[in-house]
Amino acid sequence: MAISEAVRDEMRQLAALYPRSRSALLPMLHLVQSEEGDVTIDGINACAEVLGITSAEVTAVSTFYTMYKRQKVGQHHIGVCINTLCGLLGGDAVYAALAERLGTTHDSPSEDSSFWLERIECQAACTHAPVMTVDWEFMDDVTPVSAVDVIDRLARGEVVQSTRGPAIRDFAATERTLAFPNDGLADEGVSVDEKMLAGLRIAKERGMSAPPIPASTAAASTTEG
Repeated sequence: MAISEAVRDEMRQLAALYPRSRSALLPMLHLVQSEEGDVTIDGINACAEVLGITSAEVTAVSTFYTMYKRQKVGQHHIGVCINTLCGLLGGDAVYAALAERLGTTHDSPSEDSSFWLERIECQAACTHAPVMTVDWEFMDDVTPVSAVDVIDRLARGEVVQSTRGPAIRDFAATERTLAFPNDGLADEGVSVDEKMLAGLRIAKERGMSAPPIPASTAAASTTEG
């Protein structure tokens, strides 16, 4: 599907935010996915045209990062952490249960094309392992049963609240947020809990702190800034 002039205007808005316009390529690719469902050839060509670079350069970036897809994702993207801690605490079992429920495998759509399932190598949420994300919103401390329940509820059109953040929307809405972060949802839900701050609390109780930054390093940083 051809990229509309309205979307091209938004691409130009993104490009204008950076001293070097090509720095806007990552959010522009998320914008393409929010409109197209994946990174399409038309989307690649539009990015290249707006930024004044080649389609080959855009393709190189879009195929390097795993968050950019070349096949329609569907309504919801499901990511399951299977790295060391999540895997040991049940992440592999969660992934297996979801793969069976959705009739799919890694980095592929479900049988009805409504969901996309992906194994993730660490989602930076080890405190609440095992975790999965739905459209990049966290679902903490999941089990095979609770993970499948989330899918079932989404399939029925029910509102599902993420563990830390807003209610689940859909893949397109989240991709748009990754292009334009000021969506007004930053303060929705609990972003940090006591379990996540336990290490900081213990460090304070024991008088532990990071060593001070050497004056020479601080001065150099200020000069470079």
